[in-house]
Amino acid sequence: MQKMSPFLERVVEVWPVGGWAGRTVLLAVSGGADSVALLRTVAAIRPSDAAGRLVIGHFHHGLRGEAADADAKFVAALAERLGIECRVGHADVAALAAQQGDGLEAAARAGRYEFFRDAAESIGARYVVTAHTADDQAETILHRIVRGTGLRGLRGMARARALGPAVSLLRPLLEFRRAELREYLEAIGQAFREDTSNADRRYTRNRLRHDLLPLLAEQFNANVVEALARLGQIACQAQAVVEPLAEAAVGTSVRDDGACVIVDCEILAGCPPYVVREALTSIWRRQGWPVQAMGQREWDLVAELIVRGAEDARHVLPGGVHVSRARRLLRLERGPATAERHSGKNS
Repeated sequence: MQKMSPFLERVVEVWPVGGWAGRTVLLAVSGGADSVALLRTVAAIRPSDAAGRLVIGHFHHGLRGEAADADAKFVAALAERLGIECRVGHADVAALAAQQGDGLEAAARAGRYEFFRDAAESIGARYVVTAHTADDQAETILHRIVRGTGLRGLRGMARARALGPAVSLLRPLLEFRRAELREYLEAIGQAFREDTSNADRRYTRNRLRHDLLPLLAEQFNANVVEALARLGQIACQAQAVVEPLAEAAVGTSVRDDGACVIVDCEILAGCPPYVVREALTSIWRRQGWPVQAMGQREWDLVAELIVRGAEDARHVLPGGVHVSRARRLLRLERGPATAERHSGKNS
């Protein structure tokens, strides 16, 4: 057996090869440097006698015209050369964004993960694996900081999370820098596609990547990426302490009668403010209400109603969630989908 490079040896340390040998895995490959490096790395370290299949998933966003078509052709050709099955999904993300009222980035992300989940389920894959790096993690955490976030948001991207009832999303390269992946591709002579939209500074993520992070590294901390990653790890550990407290608070103060959620404000108001906020987040997630649409202003409004809400106060929150308080009870229920975002006035 040919000796592995130090880079591949490091990947093996974070990639449970033996445990995955009998599993079918779907690799998310866009054609860019990071995902191509993921593909070549996994293909190199995966046992030849593995029982499970290795399948490539490529999502065509319907954006960037001929360049996106070329990306899909590149990935399909690479898959054929490596002898790996490739599945390509298509979506008109621009139309999706207009229909749902989301930005392009949000619509593209939602469409991409929906495709990966569906593709994984159709081939019996237990895992969908993406090539997110330490740089991506730093950008995510910094983005949330400048946008405004709590402890939960500071955790950044999870190394593993559920994508569906039988599918998990894994990010095994979160400890690796983007430059390391490019060095690996250069060492093995592997080409990749450059997405010109990654340089478009109209997108906040790109301005963070090309302007703010380099500025922070040059003038404040050369190891800012590592520092942000450590912050994410600490936040993750702290959140692990808070979440059981929030779940316990929900268990003692909340009941779901099917039509609505009833909160006993006197019980929940006795908890620390951050636990109250996390309890509310837990309620939203359990009900399938749009958590991302809720901003700090909206969470503060509901928390204020719980702690010292006025009698008969009523509001409509993002996603058509109606909230009202009568005496010690707070009532939460999903109204018509056309309900407007809270305007700051009682309705």
